[in-house]
This record gives sequence, structure tokens and C-alpha cells, in this order.
Amino acid sequence: MVTESTPRSFDLLILGGGSGGYAAALRAAQLGLTVGLIEESKVGGTCLHNGCIPTKALLHSAELADNAREGAKYGVNTTLESIDMSVVNSYKQGVIDRLYKGLQGLIKSRKVVVIEGHGTLVGPDAIEVRGERYTGKNILLATGSYARSLPGLEIGGRVMTSDQALNLDVVPKSAIVLGGGVIGVEFASVWTSFGSEVTIVEGLPHLAPNEDEALSKGLERAFRKRKINFKVGVKFQGVEQHDNGVRVSLEDGTVLEAELLLVAVGRGPRTTGLGYEEQGIRMDRGFVLTDERLHTGVANIYAAGDIVPGLQLAHRGFAQGIFVAETIAGLSPQPIVEANIPRVTYCEPEVASVGLTEAKAKEVHGADAVEALEYNLGGNGKSQILGTQGFVKLVRVKNGPVVGVHMLGARVGEQIGEAQLIVSWDAHPEDVAPLIHAHPTQNEALGEAHLALAGKPLHAHD
Repeated sequence: MVTESTPRSFDLLILGGGSGGYAAALRAAQLGLTVGLIEESKVGGTCLHNGCIPTKALLHSAELADNAREGAKYGVNTTLESIDMSVVNSYKQGVIDRLYKGLQGLIKSRKVVVIEGHGTLVGPDAIEVRGERYTGKNILLATGSYARSLPGLEIGGRVMTSDQALNLDVVPKSAIVLGGGVIGVEFASVWTSFGSEVTIVEGLPHLAPNEDEALSKGLERAFRKRKINFKVGVKFQGVEQHDNGVRVSLEDGTVLEAELLLVAVGRGPRTTGLGYEEQGIRMDRGFVLTDERLHTGVANIYAAGDIVPGLQLAHRGFAQGIFVAETIAGLSPQPIVEANIPRVTYCEPEVASVGLTEAKAKEVHGADAVEALEYNLGGNGKSQILGTQGFVKLVRVKNGPVVGVHMLGARVGEQIGEAQLIVSWDAHPEDVAPLIHAHPTQNEALGEAHLALAGKPLHAHD
């Protein structure tokens, strides 16, 4: 709550209280800086309130639905009676509320001044909120992103983005998902587990098009097995709404019908009308351009998170916020390497990766200098217990380090921590092979893959 006694000048003034903004605020306060944090909605941003956390709560409910439906396979005679979306949404909101309360407590304990309202950059060191001017020796722009649509495709009624889909109070009998990236495949996975008939439309040649092609193809096989329909390599043409649903037409002449259309074509940077360009901030298609130290080139203004070109991931924004706070405090942190940021898609099966895809590694190091290996989860005891299929794919420079780890299978996202260390620390397969991985865990699959790449495969054929 802003009062007459609220400070108007800070060492660091932050516009946006999402993952990047609040991480910068907490770290800067920890380092002894005075911090003002401007947020027009709720601290925590998209990730906490209508992104990562609520979607993963839905995915957990979806996993439980699958477990109930398939229990008899494991000798547990359960059946799935129904999905009560009011209870699902209550559980989801409970998770959000507990995390939000904890975050508010942290911010208060660090004496970060939260300024509620819409902020506009009005000078090289000033942001205006509700007619009041606040200044900062340093400014961080961290205004996040919004759910994009396509030109001419209006959101409303039965045509929705993830914002509306997260608050549905019923399970759709059928749904068309426009976009086969992270958001699209996660919602397709949830709704299928809840009993919906789902069709994904992706204009690029594969689902999860930013991943290594082996992961994309493996995910497509798994989705076929789950009876998730998809059309790839075909563009959306138009949609008509009627009383009972939507009729979607594609450029190849296909017409699809369903109860609703989820538009999941990515997220755009939230930078319009915030005064950025007027203050000389360099922009490209709405994104804020920075150097490797996240400096905009204007005064002491930095930018972090989804408004900076690159991976739009909460943990990237979080890391960048910490980086900016430490830079301002004079600690000279190491620049963040974009390729070494871990990526997880929480559909069933999960997709997890870090580092370079095989194609990118060949582009960077030369086709003859790169080798890859796939270790199938069929040889992993815990994966067999869980009844999941998939693989671990390693990409290395010949006689050199592992530069990419790509995984497909239930719960493989939990293995991304070690994978990130391997890639970030330039480990060779021979460095990882002697490490002891607990049995029986899926983590063993990482160890086995490195054993194989080091030339001594055990639970794999030579």
C-alpha cells in the first residue's frame, strides 16, 4: 500500500513483479540495496497466477485421472468415475494461494517497497504510477508476456487462450488446440486425461518443434498411442463459432469441429504503451534488445524475462533477475548461457532437454565433429515399473564434452538437474560414466547413456 511516507527514490526500481522482477527485488534487497517493485496485478506474475503453477496443478490432477483409469493394469482395481472441475480448480487455487502468501511474506521481510499500479517509463531514471513519479539509480524492465493470437483471430466465446482455459469449470467433450508447442501439448495432455477428444494443429512439421527432432517424433508416437489427434505442417485458415462449438478450417481444406478452440501460438512481449521506445530503448517486434549483461544501452536501464528475446521460461527470468541485481551491486556475475537453460514440457510423457539439439550442434561444431546416442528406457528398471516408454539422447563433440541432453518419458523432467550440470560444466561422457546412480531410479538412465557413449554400455546393446 502506497502512502505519503512511501519512498519515491530507490537504488533499484523494478517495473513488473513476475519471476524476473521479484527475483531481482529479493536479491537486491539481500545485497543491501533499496528496492521499489511496481506491479499492477499480483506479485508472482504469469507463472504463479495463470501459467506454470496452475497448469502443473492441472497436470497433476490429470496424472491421477490416468492412474485411476489404468489401476487394474497394476492390480489395483480402480475406475475413473468423473472429473469435478470445481474441486480441481479449488485445489489448483489453493496451491497458488499458498505460494502467493509465502512470496508476499518474503517480499515484506526483505523490506521491498511494493508500488501497486500501472507503471510507465517517463525518463532514464523514472517511472510514473498513478500520477506519482518514482526514480531509481538503476531501473529493471520486467513486464513479462501475454497470450498471443493470430492476426484476425479474435479471442472470445469458444475461442480462448490459456488464460481462459485455466478457469474452465467443465471438461470439454472435444477441443482443437492451435499450436503444438509447450502450452498446446500440455493442455492437450490434460484434457485427454480428463476424457476429452483433442486435435492439435501445428503449422511446423513436428509437435514440440523447438526440441531435438528425435524428441518431437517420440512425443508424436506417444500421443498417437494416447489417441491424441494432431495435424502437423498445415496452417490455420479460420474459425466459425456456433451455439454448440467451433468449426475450424485449415489451408489444406480440412475442416475440424469441436466444443472449443484453444489458441496456443506462443506469448508476446508486454511492452506496448509503457514508454520504452519514447525513452530510446531499442526494440525488435516488441522485444527489448539488450547486451549479454541485460543492459539496454540506455542510462542504467536493464531488462529481464519474457520481454528479452530468447526462451520464455520462468526460471530464465528468475535467473536474469538475480543476474541484474548482482550486476548492479558490483558482483560481476557470469553472463547466462541461453543454451544451458533447462527446458521441460510437462505433458505425458514429459519432454526435458538442455544444451544443443543434434542439428544445432552440427551447425555449430560441424557435422563430422558431432556424435549422438540414444539410450532406451526399456532397459531402465524404474521406467518399467512406471510403465513408461522413452529414451535419453546425448549429443557430444567427438572426443569432447556432452553439449546436449534430451529426454522423453514419464517424470524425466526431474532428471534435468544433473543433465544441466553435465552440459554446463563441459563434462565428457568418461567423466559421468564412473558416477554412481542409485538403483532403481530413472536417474540411472542418464548414467547408462553416458556409459554407452563412453564405450562401455551395460544395459544396452553394443
